[in-house]
Formats: sequence, structure tokens, C-alpha cells
Amino acid sequence: MLPKINIIIVTYNAAATLQKCLDSIYSQRYPAIDIIIIDGLSTDRTVRLLKDNNAHIAYWKSEKDRGIYDAMNKALDHITGEWVYFLGADDELFPEFSAMAYELKDSSNIYYGSVLSNGKKQSGELSPYYMAKGGIYHQTIIYPRAVFEKYSFNTKYKIVADNVLNMQCYGDGAFKFVYKDYIIAYFNHRGVSGTNVDYVFEKDKSKLILRYFGIKIWTRYLFRLLKAGLKK
Repeated sequence: MLPKINIIIVTYNAAATLQKCLDSIYSQRYPAIDIIIIDGLSTDRTVRLLKDNNAHIAYWKSEKDRGIYDAMNKALDHITGEWVYFLGADDELFPEFSAMAYELKDSSNIYYGSVLSNGKKQSGELSPYYMAKGGIYHQTIIYPRAVFEKYSFNTKYKIVADNVLNMQCYGDGAFKFVYKDYIIAYFNHRGVSGTNVDYVFEKDKSKLILRYFGIKIWTRYLFRLLKAGLKK
């Protein structure tokens, strides 16, 4: 039996894009997928769309939440599969998602691929330094369920709590990030994370890098900041 992947989508007034997103999931040839959707009490046609797609969604609920990562944490209470993937309501899966899904073998690995954004392949295989400095697009990552048996999203960070989670996982010897060369999704860079700055995260970033990546990468990061400051 193939391991199940829970695809989590959080929505708020996403009627313009949600059906296209869902259709991209329905078209996958990997059959063991359950969709979980947490909606933030949308006022547009999102809930109507959820009702229309009810037969294809394992679980959905519409209620007020405290932001994207609060909704993601709520969704984690309903996962039933061995693997977990987060997709934006304005993103779409490509067929290579299924190709990558068939390669999910080791539950101590966090597998990541690439996305298409602005017409270009984004991400690729990342060095630990780049993971610390820039982070990984969350649409590239398929997590083992074991990650969420230890961690949840820190809602202190309103825009990049997924980046903080990845830092925690990198610093945790129980998990290893493994790259697979597939372009698995279209990432809409005009979403919340692509157009806003998480100032709480930026304030904490240096100490998070030191805690989870160690002094060598932290020193390199500080040197880059110093060099950039000198150029101004």
C-alpha cells in the first residue's frame, strides 16, 4: 500500500484561485492523497466551493483563526497520512509532484524539490548556508509526519513560521533534508510571504541561525551582513 500524503491548504477569500488549485491535485497520478482545508471564515464564494468539492476533500472547516500558521496548526490535528505537504490556495501542483511522491521512502528524511515562479525554476538543491540565509519555499517540501509529532508552527512569526520550522528541523539530528530534482508546483510569488516582511523573524533571525545551524554558518551570515552594510 502506498503511503498517504495529506495536502493541507489554508484559505481566506480564495474563490478566485481555489478550484484551479484543487483541480491540479485531482489530476495527480499518485493516488494516495487526502486534502485538508482550513478556511478562515471567508466572505466570498470560498465556502461554496468547499461544499461543491466536499466529496474530494477528506476534511474541511471554516471558522475564524489567528492567521495562516494558526490555521496550519489546526489542520495538523487532522492528518492521517505518513507525509504532509502545504500548498497555497493560489498555487498549483505539477505532474512531477506525483513522480516525487513515489520516491518518499525514509520517514527520517524531509524531501524537497523545486517550484516554478516568475517563469523560472526556483530553489534547486540548497546548501546549509543558503537554507539559513534564505530558507526553502514551503511548496517544495514534503514532510514526514514525524516532524509534526515533535513540532508545530510558531505563530509568533506571522509570515515565515515555516522557515523557522525548517530551521528547527535542520538543527534536529533526527531529520535530514534530501533534495529531489523535480519541479513539483507553481508558486504564486504575489501571496502573503512574497509581498510582506516578517519583522519579528528578521529581529530573531541571527540568534535562530546560531541556535540551529551553528557558529560557522552564523559567523558567515554576520560577515555577509557586515559586508552589505559597508557597501551602503
